[in-house]
Amino acid sequence: MLGIKTITDGEMRRGLFFEGVFNKLEGMQFMPERPLSEFKEYMPHIGIMIAAGVTTDKTIYCSGKIKRTQPFYVDQFKFTRSIVPPEDVKNIKMTVCSPSWFHQRHGSNFTYNFNVYKNDDEYFDDLGIVYRAEFKELYELGCRHIQIDDPTFCFFCNDGILEKMKEMGVDPETLLDTYIRAINVTTQDRPDDLVISVHMCRGNFMGAHFTDGGYDRIAKKVFNNLDVDTFYLEYDNERSGDFEPLKDFPTNKALVLGLVTTKTGQMESVEDLKSRVYSAADALCQGNPARSKEDALNQICISTQCGFASVWQGNPITEEDQTKKLELLVEAAKQIWPQ
Repeated sequence: MLGIKTITDGEMRRGLFFEGVFNKLEGMQFMPERPLSEFKEYMPHIGIMIAAGVTTDKTIYCSGKIKRTQPFYVDQFKFTRSIVPPEDVKNIKMTVCSPSWFHQRHGSNFTYNFNVYKNDDEYFDDLGIVYRAEFKELYELGCRHIQIDDPTFCFFCNDGILEKMKEMGVDPETLLDTYIRAINVTTQDRPDDLVISVHMCRGNFMGAHFTDGGYDRIAKKVFNNLDVDTFYLEYDNERSGDFEPLKDFPTNKALVLGLVTTKTGQMESVEDLKSRVYSAADALCQGNPARSKEDALNQICISTQCGFASVWQGNPITEEDQTKKLELLVEAAKQIWPQ
């Protein structure tokens, strides 16, 4: 209706964006009241909970060998496929949380049983196996785009979080390498026509964010070492920094700029979106390797900064404003890429 080709089911069956993966795996144990002392305090929301006097939170712990005994989202894909024309099946996008989701909350000591996995590589290797099995089944059903939603990487953009990591004896660079590898083992050996994207989220809980800071601290390593085809980067306001880090963006990947906020109903303008896209393209042109303005623009897409509801409560924005924001994106795209 609005002219947007990419189709999702809106995660309507999920109370939280990450539901449906770890809770479906053999070897995972639900813990309804885990002490917050077993969570990483450098995670912003954990620090907030501790300051508020909260002592426990629910989580999932790996107590046994990880096995995929049932699909994650096959039923969700089949439903979406059933309501679109056959020619649009290729435009369906499935979203899945990052394999690092619980590790980033607990670290190695409290994520898995050391009698089962000796180290992070063993743990993430088995997660890679089950993710690849899910991707394979979705692909065989016609899925051609899978988006990994990862709130982890942007924590490495924040000076305060990095300092807390170091205070707790965590080496940020080593941990960043671990999380890059965690995704790479899920995407290896994928079919050439299966697009894997990663959305680098900054938090989207009822209109709130959890981290800020420019991408410059991670750009070169993540953009070039992460084995995905497309990056969705949040760029809806100043907390994401400027476009300078895009100079490290490779020529063989797509860049989706999240320029329109989903956190409030405040409307952006077409002219502002166009100006920011051209500024981002200029940064790509000045990058290494350099590229023409035309090639730079052909690498760029535009989107909302995140979803309108990463959790069941949603964000403080009306359905009418959501529609207006999507219409805005379509109009800006038509003017930037008129062909």
